[in-house]
Amino acid sequence: MAQTNNPGEDKAWEILAMLKPEDVCRAADATWDAASASYTVKSFGMDFIVSSRERSISSVAPGGGVLLGKLSYFFRLAVLRYLVNAREIGCTGRLVKLEHIRGGEIFTRGSHVLPLDLVANKYGRDKDGFLRRGAELGGEPMRDADASLRLRPLPRVPVVVALWLEDEEFPARADLLFDSTCALQLPTDILWSVAMMTVLMMG
Repeated sequence: MAQTNNPGEDKAWEILAMLKPEDVCRAADATWDAASASYTVKSFGMDFIVSSRERSISSVAPGGGVLLGKLSYFFRLAVLRYLVNAREIGCTGRLVKLEHIRGGEIFTRGSHVLPLDLVANKYGRDKDGFLRRGAELGGEPMRDADASLRLRPLPRVPVVVALWLEDEEFPARADLLFDSTCALQLPTDILWSVAMMTVLMMG
């Protein structure tokens, strides 16, 4: 099995290979194909094949190439750590910002700040476009803000993207929130990767 030159990713592959597929599938809401030694995991409504034997991640979904190409830096480690870390825990529906998760204050400054202005600038006058893009990513409309979407970058890690439209007094604004169980599913640095790929998929 080839090394990836990414120590974190290599370690995740090693741990995944030692786990029982039935335990992984139950915890991560994934499926297992014994013949190909691969898991199928949904991300943004698309199926991704994670081959434990080949140490590869692939998808035939039309939009899958973006996550596997342009956003692979965020996606590959996130999906692997999810398969290794996920727990069979139901969501609470209580939403939290990334910076309010333990260790998350680092994401309020410097290069770690989420580029939510991309979403606000793109959809600040286009509520229908925002909802349309969310539907393309398997999202569900919510009732928060002027428009909001619940997306599932990973099955047990839902993310809500909220949009406040531009008006005469205020510029457009966007926010991103996790279910309060997110820190039980992934470490904070991987949650940041999940948040980044969500914003970039929407933007």
